[in-house]
Amino acid sequence: MENFVVSARKYRPSRFDTVIGQEHVVQTLKNAIKNRHLAHAFLFCGPRGVGKTTSARLLAKTINCTNLSDDFEACNECDSCKAFNMNASFNIYELDAASNNSVDDIRGLVEQVRYAPQGAQYKIYIIDEVHMLSSAAFNAFLKTLEEPPSYAKFILATTEKHKILPTILSRCQVFDFHRIKIEDAVKQLKEICTKEQIEAEEEALHVIAKKADGAMRDALSIFDRIVSFSGNKISYSDVISNLNMLDYDYYFKAVNLIMNGNIAGSLLLFDEILNNGFEAQHFLQGFAEHLRNLMVCKHPDTLKLLEVAPNVAGKFAQQCQITSSSFLLNALNLINQTDLGYRQSKNQRLHVELALMKLCNLNRVIQLNTQQPLVDEKKKTPDLIPQNEVLDQTEQKVETNPQPLINPITTASPQGNLSALEKLKAQITKNKEQLSKEDIIETSTSFEDIKSEEVTLEMFKSAFDEFLKMLETNSKARLSAFLKESPIEWKEPCTAVIELKSEMEFEMIQEERLEFMPWFRSKLKNSNFEIEFTINKDRIVNLGRISKGDQLKMMIEKQPILAEFVQSLGLEIDY
Repeated sequence: MENFVVSARKYRPSRFDTVIGQEHVVQTLKNAIKNRHLAHAFLFCGPRGVGKTTSARLLAKTINCTNLSDDFEACNECDSCKAFNMNASFNIYELDAASNNSVDDIRGLVEQVRYAPQGAQYKIYIIDEVHMLSSAAFNAFLKTLEEPPSYAKFILATTEKHKILPTILSRCQVFDFHRIKIEDAVKQLKEICTKEQIEAEEEALHVIAKKADGAMRDALSIFDRIVSFSGNKISYSDVISNLNMLDYDYYFKAVNLIMNGNIAGSLLLFDEILNNGFEAQHFLQGFAEHLRNLMVCKHPDTLKLLEVAPNVAGKFAQQCQITSSSFLLNALNLINQTDLGYRQSKNQRLHVELALMKLCNLNRVIQLNTQQPLVDEKKKTPDLIPQNEVLDQTEQKVETNPQPLINPITTASPQGNLSALEKLKAQITKNKEQLSKEDIIETSTSFEDIKSEEVTLEMFKSAFDEFLKMLETNSKARLSAFLKESPIEWKEPCTAVIELKSEMEFEMIQEERLEFMPWFRSKLKNSNFEIEFTINKDRIVNLGRISKGDQLKMMIEKQPILAEFVQSLGLEIDY
């Protein structure tokens, strides 16, 4: 029975021009050989499986070749090349620092450096995984690495450059290897299929290359596994089945159902995915990547970031026409938040289903906040909105006069079992986080459409009076009360400065700032209008003169959950 050789070894590059995806390194090394500007020490850095050790061996083989070709490649015919190909070279030593990382190992290597090469120009030492050397071993190696004999060359390789001592880095010529691009990996796999007489769908090879995540060695290992599974015909379905990956079609179907607002269909599709043996979080991660691919299809400059087979790219290009950028951005945010909270959720299936239900209603939420249709009717696919489907109006009912939204799609964490103190802490933390969050959902005003007209103090005061009446109508009388007493100054060209009298007032107004600033800019028709709030120390309220009951009342008005906390301790609230 013939011994099987894995593809990673069988098709290991034997010349520089067959190294995949590292043209910058190959060209630099060949120029150094051509000009005889070879450093005494090299450090090859990069992820696993990208060709570091292979390049080190090729460099060692080439610089000892006695009959270089015109393109400065090893001839494979001289005694040195033949000895190297048979792993019998006396002038090239390989050391695995992962298992030979002690001071004694390095001292033995240093002893060998003293002896000149036999029948070759250089004596070359390749140290793989050099970051595994102990600190003492590194220090024992320093002097030799800095001033080696003229015939000694050191080639170090590592996947963790940050673990190398700076004193070692400064003595080496450093080369950074890149992750293998998907198109380069697919090209190599096609060549191997041709040599091995294997028929493979291009889409299947794309999935293999993507699964390898930039490591050519991993791609070849997966390829061997698929060949063992499916024989000489590799199909897309065989690959996703063997690698336990979800079909692209599931994600395309999910987006179509969500754009239809079809909650029932989305839940049934998710149930089918679970019944096929896939984890819910696996679906979340794949769906997030699908939405990301739709987003990069929105602009010609980002199309190069779409790393899929050509036929799949066409599907993405078609579906991105029926999804708006606002929808995709908010959907990505929701899926990301769902993924982050998945492990902490007690009912993980419901956690994902809730996200799908929110996605089905997301378009209506955005439309209410933009007052503009998000999908061009001419670009809708005929089957996107079923003509005969009558939606249940009770299910589709959305609040007709919504308040400006601040990141409304963030998933809420369950607090049913929290104590009153924990609820209070969570509420305070949530309030602080809301102040720093950007408003992802577009407000009812599009600032691009606002012409920056001149604003005067009188115009602002008129709008300010209207704003105070709105606060009273919306049960925010306390906020309206202290703003009425606050002096207003004007700072050119269009900034109002409002003077507050306490830190408490300042915190209260900052909580509402993201909501009322768009309203003022729209009302005054000036997108550059700003309101600054200052605190006058002379007007700060001395809480020491206020009774403790009034102080507690003020605190409860600001944080109503505090009342529950007080009651949980069995205390009485005496005003």
